[in-house]
Amino acid sequence: MRIGELSERTEVPRRLLRYYEEQGLIISHRLENGYRDYDEPTVDRVVQIRGLLDAGLPTRIIKQILPCLDKPRSIHFPDATPEMIATLRGELDRMERRIRCLEQNRRAVAEYLDDVLAYDPAAVS
Repeated sequence: MRIGELSERTEVPRRLLRYYEEQGLIISHRLENGYRDYDEPTVDRVVQIRGLLDAGLPTRIIKQILPCLDKPRSIHFPDATPEMIATLRGELDRMERRIRCLEQNRRAVAEYLDDVLAYDPAAVS
């Protein structure tokens, strides 16, 4: 698929897709006319990248994490510095806190929705 279709399907601007490619996060193949051509799995890859970026991870760390999302794994540990490990631990802790907060908010919204749906205006005088 060409970059325009990938952009539409992932809701990621073309400019960002080109940036992801420059950073080595996604790969395209060049057609004879010079257009970028992306494989179908690139859609999921872009969604994963967006999720990791939204979680606050920088692209340099995302590039190292991406092999963990593939099967079979091909992780390269020589690049794992103590600083990177500390960053990943901090990001993981932050994600866990965010998940707990989102779960609490989801429960509150669900309870509120249940109350709204159960409300019987005829019962109130």
